[in-house]
Amino acid sequence: MNTRRTVVALACSAVLSAIAAASAGPAAAGEAVPFSESAFEAAQKSGKPILIEVSAPWCPICKTQKPILAKLAEQPRFKELQIFDVDFDSQKQLLRRLDVRMQSTLIAYKGEAEVGRSVGETQPEWIEGLVEKTL
Repeated sequence: MNTRRTVVALACSAVLSAIAAASAGPAAAGEAVPFSESAFEAAQKSGKPILIEVSAPWCPICKTQKPILAKLAEQPRFKELQIFDVDFDSQKQLLRRLDVRMQSTLIAYKGEAEVGRSVGETQPEWIEGLVEKTL
């Protein structure tokens, strides 16, 4: 019985978090937003630097990557960077389209062209090198 209550509570919490995130309006550059096909295409067409972050809430590597990406996004040279978060557990069709097989995958785009990709990387210098390819 407690397990069922916990699952229901977690599901309600996830729904409320998603609603709050959606109602907050557009995110600033450098702030990770849930992947949206229309927003991704608009960013590509505008030539913006883009990073797709494939993550899962249970993934320790993803948890290590997030603060590194947040710190990089604060730097003036990455002020235009658009970060799109893809949920590894629920967006399987998108993962197939992007040819992603593991969580903790980072995909860098410069406009419409993919310019780099890494899987499981946690070294800040290497992640920064990947993000620099988007500029």
